[in-house]
Amino acid sequence: MSLDASTVAQIAHLARLGIDESAVGDYASSLGEILDFVEQLGEVDTTGVELLAHPLETTQRLRADEVSETDQRERFQAIAPAVADGLYLVPRVIE
Repeated sequence: MSLDASTVAQIAHLARLGIDESAVGDYASSLGEILDFVEQLGEVDTTGVELLAHPLETTQRLRADEVSETDQRERFQAIAPAVADGLYLVPRVIE
């Protein structure tokens, strides 16, 4: 798929990228090659291929759900600048 200079400029604008006018031809060529490759991938017959979330059949190791730290809420709130009803009070930043 070939891209013209205006299409490359529009893509760069949408992506918020600044590109040199002298490099537009190279970008058009590279993007065209990428789109051609994606088109080739779309033509591959995948009937009978099962969808995978991960290429390896592994399970995630999980740790035991146990309390590892003691509750220190009262200690931390005692040194906080402003606390009310168990909540930390912070200065208003939005009017």
